[in-house]
Amino acid sequence: MTITNAQIAGAIEQYAPLSLQEPWDNSGWQLGNPFAACTGALICVDASCGVVDEAVKKGLNLIITHHPLIFHPLKQILTGTNRVSDTVAKAISAGISIYSCHTAIDNAPNGVSWQIASDLGLCNIRPLAPGHVANSGTGAIGRLPEPMSPQQLARYIKTAMHTDTVRCSTPETAPQKITTLALCGGAGAEFVPPAIAAGAQAYLTSDTKHNQFTDHANQIFLIDIAHYESENCTKRIFYHILTQKFPNFAAQISESETNPIVYL
Repeated sequence: MTITNAQIAGAIEQYAPLSLQEPWDNSGWQLGNPFAACTGALICVDASCGVVDEAVKKGLNLIITHHPLIFHPLKQILTGTNRVSDTVAKAISAGISIYSCHTAIDNAPNGVSWQIASDLGLCNIRPLAPGHVANSGTGAIGRLPEPMSPQQLARYIKTAMHTDTVRCSTPETAPQKITTLALCGGAGAEFVPPAIAAGAQAYLTSDTKHNQFTDHANQIFLIDIAHYESENCTKRIFYHILTQKFPNFAAQISESETNPIVYL
């Protein structure tokens, strides 16, 4: 049975409707032919020339990304000038389509933050900032498997999120018995106040700024991991959606993509 690119995108949109994306976002088709027969999908966080090369090598003509390749209107597509232009040109030349699902999957029921909360073993998970669709919204909050000190929680998150580095507010100023954790995949420091209001003693996100650490250090224990690590789970989510809907479909997680940030 022939499966089209549009059917693959439709399965993702059934799980994470584009109506859930933020107004500033550009989830959806980035380029290509939605109605072409799909030979398989390569799943990644960010599209790049390396990912396009991998798709070509594997005979896959669709790339599914979390971050949109195109955020702003393109006035020129000139190779050798920037990642977006190079990737757009290479994908078009290779006949590869690109579809992105960004804040739609962030805000979807059982989306990015829910997946992180599940990976951390939280109980009674609910949206931190509920959306207009049942169980949708930004972030998540739930109870830890057992009470932890700030230091124990930081080590627990490092292990569960497969990262060697976390940034934390000063443990001595934080609540010493943490039972409730709020979190938001990606850049979610703006949701620290709702986390405090919801009764969380700790908050996990990425891209937290210096002043956000200092402003809230005495109210909540802040834990910051890298943006890539906080959204790497999107690849598993997309893979699950596609393999459940199309059991014999060639969905593959990129092997070439790595965290663009290196910690020395």
